[in-house]
Amino acid sequence: MECRINEALVHYVEHGVGVPLVALHGAGVDHREIEAAIEAIVPDTRYRRIYPDLPGMGLSTADGLTCNDDVVTLLGDFIDHLGAGPVMLLGHSYGAYLARGVAARRPDTVLGLALLCPVAERSRSVPGHEVVRQDADAYDELDPAQRAGFEDYFVLRTQATARRYRDRVAPSTALVDEAALGRIFAGWTVDVGSTAFSAPTLVVAGRRDSVVGYADAAELLECYPHATLAVIEDAGHALMHERPELLAALFGDWLDRARPEDE
Repeated sequence: MECRINEALVHYVEHGVGVPLVALHGAGVDHREIEAAIEAIVPDTRYRRIYPDLPGMGLSTADGLTCNDDVVTLLGDFIDHLGAGPVMLLGHSYGAYLARGVAARRPDTVLGLALLCPVAERSRSVPGHEVVRQDADAYDELDPAQRAGFEDYFVLRTQATARRYRDRVAPSTALVDEAALGRIFAGWTVDVGSTAFSAPTLVVAGRRDSVVGYADAAELLECYPHATLAVIEDAGHALMHERPELLAALFGDWLDRARPEDE
């Protein structure tokens, strides 16, 4: 599916009916990565799951966008286009940073906020890239050209995580407009507001995340007074693929807290 928001074309896929859940992927991929992760853990009824390609990635364009705050504006307009009322909003990595901006600017449109391995304006106290598990057969189903990307992303290396990387992460890296992202990222800072966001929130970080670390995630409790915080051992920036069972439990609790009472 697709829609036009001002000059930009937004491509998205959706599944199911019910309470709308909008999930935003990270930088350099498209909707297929977060779709694979969330579809594996979300209840298969009662939720309308919506996965847009962010501007300049996948099949979405970035025409007219000059900074990340422009992307936040576009995402707010996209939520309006869905015509479903307030949404549950989830983001991974860069998508989490954008989700914070949407929640700050338009809190009435967000029933609940989930932030997975959230990127911020800057990251501090980031650990080195340390492998926590390396199975001997982890690479059996990977093409040689895919091995470096898999190793850069995953700290838990098994056949299951390699298969997820091969099927849903690696293909999504091919459709990136580098020039558009360079233009948008030059205006990196997102206005995440100065007041607390009071809706139910979930913040999940990987203790072995060598991209953003976990220290900044812990500080988000000051901004989100109704947040659950989990820092997961033996997981990195690919946490949603590496520890799906644990994420499913946290995700289910968040959905229960954020779900409207009349649904």
